[in-house]
Amino acid sequence: MTDHEFISVFDMFKIGVGPSSSHTLGPWRAALDVIKKYDFANKGDQVSSIQVLLYGSLAKTGKGHGTDIAVMLGLMGFDPETIDVTLMDEMIATVSTTHQLHLNHHASIFFNPAKHIQFLKSESLPFHPNGLTFLVAFNDGNNVAETYFSVGGGFIVQEGKPLQQKEIVDIPFPINHANDLLHWCMKTGLTISSIVFENELAFRSEHDIKNGVLAIWDAMRECMYRGVHKNGMLPGGLAVKRRAYEMNKKLLKDVPYHGYKEWIYQIKKAENNFRYVLDFVSVFALAVNEENASFGRVVTAPTNGAAGVIPAVLQYYICFCDKEISDDLLAEKIISFLLTASEIGGLFKKGATISAAMGGCQAEIGVSAAMAAAGLTAVMGGSQRQVLMASEIAMEHHLGLTCDPIGGLVQIPCIERNSMGAIKAITASQLALQGTPDYAIVSLDKVIQTMWDTAQDMNSKYKETADGGLAVHVPISLSEC
Repeated sequence: MTDHEFISVFDMFKIGVGPSSSHTLGPWRAALDVIKKYDFANKGDQVSSIQVLLYGSLAKTGKGHGTDIAVMLGLMGFDPETIDVTLMDEMIATVSTTHQLHLNHHASIFFNPAKHIQFLKSESLPFHPNGLTFLVAFNDGNNVAETYFSVGGGFIVQEGKPLQQKEIVDIPFPINHANDLLHWCMKTGLTISSIVFENELAFRSEHDIKNGVLAIWDAMRECMYRGVHKNGMLPGGLAVKRRAYEMNKKLLKDVPYHGYKEWIYQIKKAENNFRYVLDFVSVFALAVNEENASFGRVVTAPTNGAAGVIPAVLQYYICFCDKEISDDLLAEKIISFLLTASEIGGLFKKGATISAAMGGCQAEIGVSAAMAAAGLTAVMGGSQRQVLMASEIAMEHHLGLTCDPIGGLVQIPCIERNSMGAIKAITASQLALQGTPDYAIVSLDKVIQTMWDTAQDMNSKYKETADGGLAVHVPISLSEC
């Protein structure tokens, strides 16, 4: 791996659709790449049929994660960042009943989802458990096969080459390891977020970076607010009831408010004891992942299954740590939080994995908690070493966490795990802020290495296959969340 590989904050945080970055967003983007590739070659109208083969983890839990839905929407040319999520069910139902699919909004082909999307549960491709192949047939008799791998966090690579070539650029501060990051901080005196910002400037303007990061937060908080104000059951057949709605009402004692700002004002003015704070951190995290589980718009952070941790911890800071902060200073803090968190996520992606199919849930909730702990420590005034220490503590206590979704759905235990991850992140930050990094025995680099070793040793049944853990020991008909 080159010292100049660059992972942008806008790579780590992607706006998309739930419930899974690796099983929904990744396959969706792969489908978009296939159909655009043949449109660019002026072959869109010449396609006679497309068959999709799902392998490994995508096959075993793809139904629960909506992989088939994502692939169809991608082939139709819809962007997960901008699609009207309220129309998705109707569009998929139309394809299922008419057996007609419009490739990239243009040419129509015969497409029966039950026939043309195959879940090959007993087969897996060697490069990565999340493999899928598009078999494209043309009217002239030619056929092509395009194979992709969804490697976590919405990132995809095509067989034999990266889908998007790794960014090998002349950035001022190349970083592959936590020690590299610390080196640049010590040499320049800059904070971690400033180091990240300087690297981002190699690609885009200061204005675009700041506005782009704030847009990420806007998407996170809008998702959280929507989730808090929706009631009822989640889709999928487990009869999991949304809880953020009732918890929020109970905590605020049904006080009226309108919009996000008034909601936050009411949270801040109410009681501020430990139990109240703890409950609201859970509300924030549950709300996001209940939206994610219902095919809502979320931000990968660094994945969809772990999308609630970072918003919950950042919202915790806004509501309970710095109540009187000005809007301008708050915007700076939000940018600092997310830039810091994104760099930690990049370290885990480079040194280990952010894919549950490769590393279990330690690669999702564990990484998100490490990212959130780092971001919180930074905005709370922690030193660069304390930021890295917080990240290390958070991951250290997620090592070995398995991924065992009941029914292959991102619901049990995934939704609650986001609350637990957020609380662990806050605790890790507090420990680091009260600690002395010079005396720390375990480094962030060693934890990342340990996480990767653990991932490689972990039995495949605990890696997002629904073949082990709670997924086999809790009967679906008796499941409770």
